[in-house]
Amino acid sequence: MLKQRIITALILAPLALWGLFGLDGAAFAVMTGGVVALAAWEWANLAGVRAGAARLLFPACMALAMLLVWWADASQARWPLYLAALAWAVNLRWVMHYPEKRQEWHATGMRLAVGVLALLPTWFGFLQLKTSGGEWLLYVLLMVWAADIGAYFSGKRFGKRKLAPRVSPGKSWEGVYGGLVATGLLATGYALAGQADWLPLLLVTLGVTGVSVLGDLLESMFKREREMKDSSQLLPGHGGIMDRIDSLTAAVPLFALLLPWVLGGGA
Repeated sequence: MLKQRIITALILAPLALWGLFGLDGAAFAVMTGGVVALAAWEWANLAGVRAGAARLLFPACMALAMLLVWWADASQARWPLYLAALAWAVNLRWVMHYPEKRQEWHATGMRLAVGVLALLPTWFGFLQLKTSGGEWLLYVLLMVWAADIGAYFSGKRFGKRKLAPRVSPGKSWEGVYGGLVATGLLATGYALAGQADWLPLLLVTLGVTGVSVLGDLLESMFKREREMKDSSQLLPGHGGIMDRIDSLTAAVPLFALLLPWVLGGGA
């Protein structure tokens, strides 16, 4: 399994970095849209759509929606980001009260709607961060990675209090604190490099870091409901696309929403 993970990472990491930072305009939109469409294919399974042909309908509709947005030149619209912020507030309620509130989202149609509100704003967020400058696209990726690394080591060393034991028993509050420390240091480094004022960037970074944990927990809740370990086997040794971008689905749209405030222009 370790060999598989390493080989997959060695192949995918350069491709992902080239796509994110080497492509622009329509090519970037198509690349990120393809990732979102694959994630939508996995989400259909998380939502309880098991039939192969039926599972293809959801990513096809997602791809059509992205195409229409691009054709209408609406990819810089802000309302999907505000809608995503509201959706993640609702998702927080469901994760905190699992399984008591599962009847509110358990229907397949509702779970598909949750997927739309998680994935489509992620695509909007990627496009808007790309427009704002490659340094901010890199920043949000580094933020999520730093949060994961900080949470892993802090949780392994100090973890005692469970964060959401009925959703993801391995996560601890100490892990969350470690992730916050790591991303706080990242924000400080970016501020010292002159990319933004320290305090606004720090506050937004810490808030988005917390929400990124919710992205991970939401997918874990859906996988637990479906008794699945991974969202798919598209990435040998790593699981599925959703397993790699679950935190980003929460972090990207929220950071894109708040970035104008960080830069002093208001959200």
